[in-house]
Amino acid sequence: MSPRAACRLERLGFERVYDYVLGLADWRASGFPTEGTAPRVQRVSDATRPDVPTCDIDDLLGEVRRRTYDAGWDECIVIDCDGIVVGRLRNQAWEADDAVSVEEVMESGPTTVRPDGLLQRLVDRMSTRGTKLVVVATPQGNLIGVLLREEAERLLTGEPAEQIWRDCEGCPGQWVLKI
Repeated sequence: MSPRAACRLERLGFERVYDYVLGLADWRASGFPTEGTAPRVQRVSDATRPDVPTCDIDDLLGEVRRRTYDAGWDECIVIDCDGIVVGRLRNQAWEADDAVSVEEVMESGPTTVRPDGLLQRLVDRMSTRGTKLVVVATPQGNLIGVLLREEAERLLTGEPAEQIWRDCEGCPGQWVLKI
């Protein structure tokens, strides 16, 4: 909101008024909701899953591997203490010795996308490149979740996701297909 609007709201008696200096584009790119009359298009945020396992750069690979596999995933996102994406564990990284630190085997600085991007455009790009998963983060690099191409493709066809929430160790929870 503009400083002028914030001032006006304060004068009207509102006590919790904030001036979001970075603007609407950053608000959307951070995955926050918006309202309006424009036609609704599917965005990356519509298919983003927050339940991806995460770990710290200093964690030992063996423990992270166990938590990740137990949660039903084959990838883990490495975040720092502020929730910033710093790496990714996948593929050959899992073959390393249990006692090595995540830092020694992680893929540093993985590519991330913003939640306000057009879903169809991203899925097309993922399909062309053979990518099955992308990391979704805020412009400041904070992890929001991941987008799985297969799930996004189903969403784009209009197929409703029939999933249930399940708690898992090492992640905030997990959506699994309802059987």
